[in-house]
Amino acid sequence: MNETGVVELVAESIWVGGLIAGPILVTVLLVGVIVGIFQAATSINEMTLSFLPKLVAVMLVALLIGAWQLRVLVDFARRIFERIADVGA
Repeated sequence: MNETGVVELVAESIWVGGLIAGPILVTVLLVGVIVGIFQAATSINEMTLSFLPKLVAVMLVALLIGAWQLRVLVDFARRIFERIADVGA
């Protein structure tokens, strides 16, 4: 495997990582902003009020898109294992 192959592999790894983590991170960000606005408007500074909605949102997103995330990871792993033969060449 030459330098171009390694760069392509790293770029694909970063892309797959973003695809897997992106929806969950965006969900946590949006829920955090909404809860933060609610806390600022009501002057409630309870820590569990910001933690529990994020936890529930992450669990819901994981349930909704978990199968897709698993398919993406399995396809990526399959492509990695197919490229192992090229490492020695």
